Amino acid sequence: MSEEIKYETKRIDHLGIVAGICQEIDLIAQVDAALGRCERKVSCGQAVQAMVLNALGFISRVLYLMPDYLANKPVELLIGEGLNAEDFNDDSPGRTLDDLYAAGVTEVFARVAAHAVRAYGIEVRFAHLDTSSFHLHGEYEAGEPQAIEIVRGY
Repeated sequence: MSEEIKYETKRIDHLGIVAGICQEIDLIAQVDAALGRCERKVSCGQAVQAMVLNALGFISRVLYLMPDYLANKPVELLIGEGLNAEDFNDDSPGRTLDDLYAAGVTEVFARVAAHAVRAYGIEVRFAHLDTSSFHLHGEYEAGEPQAIEIVRGY
């Protein structure tokens, strides 16, 4: 008797390129280092990489449907060994977003971006991260132009 061979098909599309770039910039390790220990099966860095793949997957499924989105993807290849689609239930990205907020999203992003710049050998003379926003409430009054008063917040 010969042993039956089973084949399985998974879709990778362009996500192999995205996951490859995430690996080149060491996204998972950078996020995990920024957030400290993440004592869950799916590390915070792995959850972030899954959210990046979801966001760049041309469908942007809501986070609680992440297992459905990843069901036909090679999760071990794209994110990490020993993981499967069911590991990315709504708790995984939700807790990671809480951890990112607590650590400071801007600070974590700056760390990952700075590491990416170094990983690609990009020469940078200046760096600027502007997270301000502009907001106008009300109407301009007719008459003499006045200087705009800049205030904190809205």
